[in-house]
Amino acid sequence: MPKRTASVVRTDESLFELVSRGRKGPGGNLVLSPGQVAAVARTVGRTPEVMVKVSGGAREVSGAKAHFSYIDRHGKLEIHTDEDRALVGKDAAAEMLDDWNLELSAGQYRRAPAKGEKDNRPKVVHNIVLSMPGDTPPEKVLAAAKAFAREQFALQYRYAMVLHTDQDHPHVHLVVKAEHEYEQGKRLYVRKATLRDWREAFASSLREQGVAANASPRQMRAENRAPKKDAIHQRLKSLAEFAGLEAAEKTSRSAPVPSTFMRRKVQSVADELKAGGLKAEAGKETLKRTRDSVTELWRSISAALVAQGEKALASQVDAFVSAMPKVRTEKEQIASQLLAKIEANRVEQRDAGKGRE
Repeated sequence: MPKRTASVVRTDESLFELVSRGRKGPGGNLVLSPGQVAAVARTVGRTPEVMVKVSGGAREVSGAKAHFSYIDRHGKLEIHTDEDRALVGKDAAAEMLDDWNLELSAGQYRRAPAKGEKDNRPKVVHNIVLSMPGDTPPEKVLAAAKAFAREQFALQYRYAMVLHTDQDHPHVHLVVKAEHEYEQGKRLYVRKATLRDWREAFASSLREQGVAANASPRQMRAENRAPKKDAIHQRLKSLAEFAGLEAAEKTSRSAPVPSTFMRRKVQSVADELKAGGLKAEAGKETLKRTRDSVTELWRSISAALVAQGEKALASQVDAFVSAMPKVRTEKEQIASQLLAKIEANRVEQRDAGKGRE
């Protein structure tokens, strides 16, 4: 049986639709729907971008309970359920999960992988994070997350969430049961397309709350840096979260180990710089071709806006394209940061020397 993903209602607002196929008018020119015009305005206006990601998932009931213990801070934070209840207390998560009947998920009873083996057991829950930049009202992020979850999962997959405000950006940890509540054998599979659609749906929910939010493709924003590989991202996130814990709580937990992968990567770039410069990268040409395609699309969008009487927005698009940063690989970005750090240290030492004169 083919794997089935969660159904997501598509709208005409997506810039991805323009990237992937674009709608052409009678003369072969691009035609923008009102929703797409609004999406263009949000993107060139640098409207805050939502973040939706799968941060992991448990393959056993014990793992799901441990995750809830972490996100509800051992019973200190409210768990908002799919029955519109707010639960608090050390035993709240365990009692709620008992109602989810996770123990009936047969996959968790398969043999656990040996050390070094890939764990192919199906997940019993997916851990999802929904977030916005720091100046977004937390209560609106939570309200949007509730609306998003109802739209995507109600009467299909059990879910619950916890709002976190202890970092510089409000975010919601959403936990969704992987097995369908009523259709035996149907599971929630999360693909790249699923995440893209979820971003758009969450952004729409935020806008309904009066929050300016966008969900444009990274390439359309001409962002050089791709998101870090999830394992590295999680390691850095764990380090940041551990650093923000109170002293008493730090003593009861083991400190996460810094990413040796990223450290090796930075050291490799430093070695190349010492040897006289960065080595050429084959991937740079791919990035350039992608940027050229994006630039061409933006020019088509600008022309379409002019044809549709949106000359002011077309001018904004042209300015947006002109301000796009140069294409840079991750290695080039690391090198730039290293050189900036070296220069900052040099200036600091020079100023310190002047102070002693």
